[in-house]
Parts: sequence; C-alpha cells; structure tokens
Amino acid sequence: MDLAPSARQPTREPWALERLIHARAVALGHAIDRSTSISYTSHLQSYLSFCKIHAFPIDPTPDTLSFYVVYMSHHIKPSSVETYLSGICHQLERLFPDVRAARRHPLVVRSLAGCKRMLNTPTRRRLPLETDQLRAALRDSALATHGDLLFRAMLLSGFFGLHRLGELTDSDDPARRDDRKLIRRASVVRDARSYGYLLPGHKADRFFDGSRVLILDDNAPGDLRPTGFFSAYLASRDALFPLLSPLWLTSEGTPPTRSWFLSRLRRSVPDPNIAGQSLRAGGATYFASLGWPDDRVQ
Repeated sequence: MDLAPSARQPTREPWALERLIHARAVALGHAIDRSTSISYTSHLQSYLSFCKIHAFPIDPTPDTLSFYVVYMSHHIKPSSVETYLSGICHQLERLFPDVRAARRHPLVVRSLAGCKRMLNTPTRRRLPLETDQLRAALRDSALATHGDLLFRAMLLSGFFGLHRLGELTDSDDPARRDDRKLIRRASVVRDARSYGYLLPGHKADRFFDGSRVLILDDNAPGDLRPTGFFSAYLASRDALFPLLSPLWLTSEGTPPTRSWFLSRLRRSVPDPNIAGQSLRAGGATYFASLGWPDDRVQ
C-alpha cells in the first residue's frame, strides 16, 4: 500500500506477545476506580455465597440472577441489589460473556421492579449545612492549632467550592486510598480575595483530566470569606511540611481522613442529619438562594 509521506508513522520496535499481554492486563486493572473495584469484588462474593448456600451453579443465567434478586432484596434494599448486579456483571464478564444479556432479561428486570415496589424504603437524605452552622463550627475551632486551621479551611472550601467530602479527605479504609486523587500544594493559586487549586480526579472523571476549582470571597458572607482562613492554614502547613506534596495535611503530616473531618464537624454541629453530603448540599442551597442558575451551581 502506498502512503503519502505525511501519513507515515515513525519506526517503532515491536513488542513480544508476553509484553503485550502484560500491558493489557495492567490497563484492564486500571479501567475502574480502586474503591469501585473493591466494592465490585464484595458484590461478586455476595453472589458466589448465594450460589453456594443454594447449591446453584455460578453460571449467571436469568433464573439464577432473578433468584438472587428476590433473595437479597429481603436482606438489603432492592436499590442496593441493583448496584450489586452491576458489580457482578463486571466481575463475571470475562468468564461469562453473556452475563449482561442475562442481566437485561425480562425475568431479572421484572423481579427487581417487583422487589422495589414491595420492599424499597425511602432514601434518607442528609440536611444541607447552613451558614449559621458554619459559624458555630468556626467558633468551636478557634484555638488556632494546626488541626483547627485545617478543619476551618476544609470546611469553607468544601462549602463554597461545592466539594464532595471524598474530594477533600482520604478514605478511612487504606485499601481504598489513591494518591492520584489528592489535591497538590503545587497546584494552589491565590490572591487577596480568592484562591484555587486543581482537583485531580474523582469517580466521574474517568481519565483524570482534573478540574480547576476557584473559590471567591465575593461569593461568601463577610464573616465567612474563606480566603483568610485558607491562607492561615496554608502558612501553618508550609511551615510544618514544606516538602510534602498533598495540600491538606494533619499535624501528623498525613492527609485527613473522612472520619477525622466528620468527628470535628459533629462536635460543632451535633445534628445527626448533618454528614459528609451536607457540605456540597449546603453550598448548593446557599448559591441557589443567591439566584444562581442550576448550571452554574453544578
């Protein structure tokens, strides 16, 4: 075949088949988020245990999957069973290529729909954090220790930056931690009335392109303007750990975990309906009250 000079590729060395197989296996291992992979493995274990105690073959036929649906829906929420099916399909697809077709079979779909109608319970939604609760949390962490400075900066960044808590903290489970998701100190930019950083990746950002977060004092009430709190934390962080890469660091030099942040939040705001989701929900509610359109809030 004759190719135009501009279409020719540079000369590259071929790889041995073993190297191609290894590289493909590594790529497949990184196709989904680590925490998702752990959850999917748990879902598969649930299915295998079901098959074992009922003496069913593990072949995911519509019959077996529909039996699994009705059995598990009497133990956990049917909406959670639907999530389990996604993990089971992902884990079994290499061994049983038709598993997704079985999942879409009317017998499985209708069994799940019936269980949802009979057994589902209302989703318990957490309340959005309010600005008065922000003020209470700031008052209760006013000792100016490094931990207090960190908590206050994270609290206001999460609220006015519309962060999910998992974007600011490390998982409590070491197996689910991923250093690639940590915000880096080197990405910070700031001036007298604003600051920002690169959010490197999350579950919805499959290719780790990252998102630039910009937090402005002009968007906050006068006593809650976040730049001053962030700058105070940053000065403490840089004095203690000038050579470490993550932006958010506790006094031990490690990224704060979800439980670390929530334990401090609950001391200041003891309402049981306030949790990790309340940060983003509170910020979104606040900006909506200012008249921001939905697409800007998102």
